[in-house]
Amino acid sequence: MTRDILLQIAQVLAVLLLAPLLQGIILQFEERVQRGQGPGIFQPYRDLWKLFHKQIVLPETASWLFWITPIVAFTAMMTVPILIPVLTNFPLPLSDMGDILGGGLILTLGGFMITLAGLDTGSAYGGVGSSRTVMITILAEPTLILVFVGITLLAKAMLPFVVNHLLVAQPAVYWSPAHLFLVAAFFVLLLVETDRLPIHSPTHVEVYMIEEGRILEYSGPLLGLLRWASMMKQFILYIIFCNVLLLPWALSLQGRALGALGAAAALMLKFTLVGCAVVLVDTTQSRLRFYRYQEPLAASFLLAILAIIGTQLS
Repeated sequence: MTRDILLQIAQVLAVLLLAPLLQGIILQFEERVQRGQGPGIFQPYRDLWKLFHKQIVLPETASWLFWITPIVAFTAMMTVPILIPVLTNFPLPLSDMGDILGGGLILTLGGFMITLAGLDTGSAYGGVGSSRTVMITILAEPTLILVFVGITLLAKAMLPFVVNHLLVAQPAVYWSPAHLFLVAAFFVLLLVETDRLPIHSPTHVEVYMIEEGRILEYSGPLLGLLRWASMMKQFILYIIFCNVLLLPWALSLQGRALGALGAAAALMLKFTLVGCAVVLVDTTQSRLRFYRYQEPLAASFLLAILAIIGTQLS
């Protein structure tokens, strides 16, 4: 029992501490693709350190919602790792608090609060960023629900651990059209949720920024919490994509310390491979007009429906 509790804590700490490293690896590879030098894979840690040592400056129009949003977003991202297979392929003491749909709901709670905070200050950039996020979410969230429904129908269960065991034990299910459609649909969602579609701008100096526009009014530790929560959300989405769908292997089977460390190392290796694919898709495509965001999301929606149909016909 004590071992399982320690593993539960280790899963949360793995997401908390390794999320900035994943962000640094992705940014470094992006610079290399663009023939740049890059700041190094540990730069996100230095950025967070500087933000947590700066002063908080609040807009005059900000309400209590502006204050509480970073705390809610950060707490939500620390809750999801309890429900999903991060280091082990078996449930831990608190893993039965919610199923895969419950984890998705908690995952989107932080984004919802950030959208409200972007509108709360009355800033032009915050309003534009929040409104664009809502427009994308109208298609992204139903697709995410359909992907989770497809996973549930494929495994006949709503727990991600069951899906992991099924794909590892039955190669025929792993290579089935329904599973491959789900992988493709979730990959598009991964691009959307991590701001890697060709309509996004990951910097705060361009007019068509979306994620950065919502948090432009934040500063100091509050901004640090939001950036850290964003990195953790990206890390969690990569966990769901790799450990549940694409690469469900290399997890600790018995929960020993050495196995957990090996699972963490394998996790970063899998994430590096997926991150390289994400960066290649983002950088090799030409920048699209914002209103063409429907095209990849509509394709993802269709792939999720085909996966559900394929599951029912098999």
